[in-house]
Amino acid sequence: MANPVGVLIVGAGPVGLTLAAELTRYGIPVRIVDKAATRTDKSKALVLWSRSLELLERAGGVDRFLAAGIKARGVRISNGRQTIGEVGFDQIESPYPFALMIPQNETERLLETRLEELGCRVERQVELLRFEARADGITATLRDAAGREETVAADWLIGCDGAHSAVRHGLGFDFAGSTQPSDWVLADMRLDGLGVPDKLDIFWHRDGILAFFPIGGDRYRVVADLGPADGREQRPSPTLAEVQALVDQRGPGGVRLRDPIWLSSFRINERKVRDYSAGRVFLAGDAAHIHSPAGGQGMNTGMQDAFNLAWKLALVAKGAARASLLDSYSVERSAVGDRVLRTAGRMTDVAILRNPVAQAVRNAAARIVLGLSQVQRRMSDTLTELEIAYPDSLLSVTTTQAPHGHALPAAGERWLPVAGDPIGSGAAPRFAVAGPGDAAALLSAIFPDLVDTRARPAPSEDGLWLIRPDGYVGLVAGPDWQVPAERYLAAIAAEIGP
Repeated sequence: MANPVGVLIVGAGPVGLTLAAELTRYGIPVRIVDKAATRTDKSKALVLWSRSLELLERAGGVDRFLAAGIKARGVRISNGRQTIGEVGFDQIESPYPFALMIPQNETERLLETRLEELGCRVERQVELLRFEARADGITATLRDAAGREETVAADWLIGCDGAHSAVRHGLGFDFAGSTQPSDWVLADMRLDGLGVPDKLDIFWHRDGILAFFPIGGDRYRVVADLGPADGREQRPSPTLAEVQALVDQRGPGGVRLRDPIWLSSFRINERKVRDYSAGRVFLAGDAAHIHSPAGGQGMNTGMQDAFNLAWKLALVAKGAARASLLDSYSVERSAVGDRVLRTAGRMTDVAILRNPVAQAVRNAAARIVLGLSQVQRRMSDTLTELEIAYPDSLLSVTTTQAPHGHALPAAGERWLPVAGDPIGSGAAPRFAVAGPGDAAALLSAIFPDLVDTRARPAPSEDGLWLIRPDGYVGLVAGPDWQVPAERYLAAIAAEIGP
């Protein structure tokens, strides 16, 4: 006899933990398993960007992350002697105008603590062996540390199990892409002589890039590229002396490294699946996309996969929405994955230019464009992931009479959050209504399982906005909002049976 469960999540990294916490918050039965015996003890991903912090606030517990990390207020690019340009975060429109520097092992600890507070625990040393997907559910076989096998019946299976995902392999999905033919080194250690850790420091040296990322106190992440691999096997992990030599050669001078915590070499993989789902099986995070670490987008993009999927899955699991709502997950997040892959790749290509003429052109251009406020704003919105939007989603609808204007949020765009009052908080996912005073009451009376009763201030008195539980605009309607709003929600709501 199979043991029944609502959602089986494979993988208890940041993505799986985020998804499990969101679903548990919504009252959906979850099992989350991981074949590792413990959480990672490595720093790995180091930054939580503004958009992820906004989503964590609506999930509850963002203050514990803020207390555990340090705030970087921008990015500074130098050539080792002179500053080429800076990108500041202070002017971005978010309650969190900074990069929160926090090691992944600490992020996982805080997410797991939150999950346990909600009444769900990670089952460790439990491995997914195989699964069978049907139209009405999933049957999965798990094996624990003692070798015992267990059959689990689940309504949905989610693969959050990383680049070597067993769920992705079980689906037979192609992980298309390539490994870049260049070597990199990574070192987490303590250092002296860099100054105040208020920014992410990047050095464009003629021999390659060198970057310093503050972790806390005098602890930093140091990353440098070593140039083309030329067909060689991947380099062994560097020594402290080798990293010190790179810092002496490419850095500002006077920086001394000590007490290494983690020394490693790596190559950049850029791979992605085409589809993030097949029937009742979904992929999220590194199981669906991996890319250059430039920009620090990987973990954040994966966690935002989880936030996107969770509210949709909760509404369908509770019978409040049609199963077709889940089709929007792959469409929306695959488009984001494509964009992050392109952006990270371009950032890497610019940073590792080797041709002296190309380097000179790059540096001269950067000095000019990074002084422009519009460029700074665009770059900061890209890094912080505030510009993520779903304009081409079937869930993004604008009526012909909808108010237009640069300052008005369009369908698919992020709704500007208010600190301390995030849309999407609470025990049930609901659409928020920003419009005429009676709109929220009227629509919530018709669709009580989909719409929040509380009205939100509208940016224009001539329109109505329906905001999704993840804080993105779904519908923008004009003065005659009632029919299009009801039609929009009826297309999502579960059909009423006989």
